Amino acid sequence: MKTLNLVGLGLYDENDLTLRGLEALKRSDKLFLEAYTGFFNGDLKRLSELCGKEIIPLKRSDVEEKPEESVLKHAGETSFLVLGDPLVATTHSDLLLRAEKLGIKVNIIHGSSVYSAVGETGLQIYKFGRTISIAYPEEKHLPKSPYDNLKENKQAGLHTLCLLDVKADIGKYMTVNEGIDLLLKMESERMQNQFRKDTLCVGVARLGGDTVIKYGAAEKIMGEDFGGPPHILIVPGKLHFIEEEMLARFRV
Repeated sequence: MKTLNLVGLGLYDENDLTLRGLEALKRSDKLFLEAYTGFFNGDLKRLSELCGKEIIPLKRSDVEEKPEESVLKHAGETSFLVLGDPLVATTHSDLLLRAEKLGIKVNIIHGSSVYSAVGETGLQIYKFGRTISIAYPEEKHLPKSPYDNLKENKQAGLHTLCLLDVKADIGKYMTVNEGIDLLLKMESERMQNQFRKDTLCVGVARLGGDTVIKYGAAEKIMGEDFGGPPHILIVPGKLHFIEEEMLARFRV
């Protein structure tokens, strides 16, 4: 029976791979890697050496448009490596459904995810509201839905996790600084006092690795250097006193 393993690679590099995941990779006949939903800080060559076989990177179109011609066409056992946890991105749920429709058995091997690792900031996980994605403007159009969702979370006293745009095909990864700048531009158009220069926010880079966390007013955070990708931005909601004490450790 054909088998597909969806293997979470974790947050940072090849050292985040679980033993269960490594066993699946060593056992597999074909190995693929998707690196278009995030940034891999590891060494692909070393990862291939650990598995004992070649790992083939795939483009977004290979997975979203024609997985039957790439990941799903091989006999035996195939492993598909995903940055973070395999089912956080809806793209991979679609891959799972397509595989099952073809009679392929699917195994899920979880990895560390930003959705749990943000607890390192000191913010309590259960107090996060809807996640928003901040994208680069296209043809001078700046989507405002992130601003509206941020408003809803703030009105409920909830924290907002902002995922920042990734354009891996051209090596472009949005920074905390750019994310703040775009939210300020949305504010200048909406003018509803949801994200101003004095709004407190948390900038985070490279969770799970050489992590950088900085907390302060948006204007101050925008001037900080966070180094290489990946970055995320958090806008806290109503803070518990323990959260305040935890965040104070990262104040700039």
